[in-house]
Amino acid sequence: MRIIKISRLRVSKRVLRQAVLALRTGQVVVFPTETAYGLAADPGNARAVRKIFAIKGRSPEKQLPLVAGSAAQAAALVQLSGRALALARRHWPGPLTIVAPRRRGRAAGVGGRTAAVRVPALAWARALALEFGGPITSTSANLSGRPIIHDPREVVRSFARRRARPDLFLDAGRLPPRRPSTIVRLGRRGRIEVLRPGPVRVE
Repeated sequence: MRIIKISRLRVSKRVLRQAVLALRTGQVVVFPTETAYGLAADPGNARAVRKIFAIKGRSPEKQLPLVAGSAAQAAALVQLSGRALALARRHWPGPLTIVAPRRRGRAAGVGGRTAAVRVPALAWARALALEFGGPITSTSANLSGRPIIHDPREVVRSFARRRARPDLFLDAGRLPPRRPSTIVRLGRRGRIEVLRPGPVRVE
């Protein structure tokens, strides 16, 4: 795993180009978000998606969440309407993940009729998706069933002995401990269902 040190609050265009090149060639990139370190890959590349499951030791039956660089990118991926759209406008960028119907042909590698997407607050995460040209995966960079990771040393230790491991690590130092994002979906009769409580309170 190649490691590049970065500033958490300032996006380097040179490093950004290297990370996006890795994504476009089917590699997996560890990157910082405002909640924890995540694993990025091209969601349209089924082989790259399978590699993430191998890295985490996670069942492929579980879909991978995605991050978008903007609300417009998210809307091109999923159908947002009603209260879900209102929540997106109010809380994005921020730690709110919305599960919505996936548009045909988008992020085909993750499968399923729906997709879970958010627009993160941290600039690095948004910049990766924007430069890549579409949403990227953003499952937490930890082994399945283990706590999410904020310390870069733990990221390295977690995958050191794995046969499958990330290809590139954008090391932004220790991230401020924060709760994982709130996850919601639009249920029957337009009601919002909270699938996982988090920093964003949904009435």
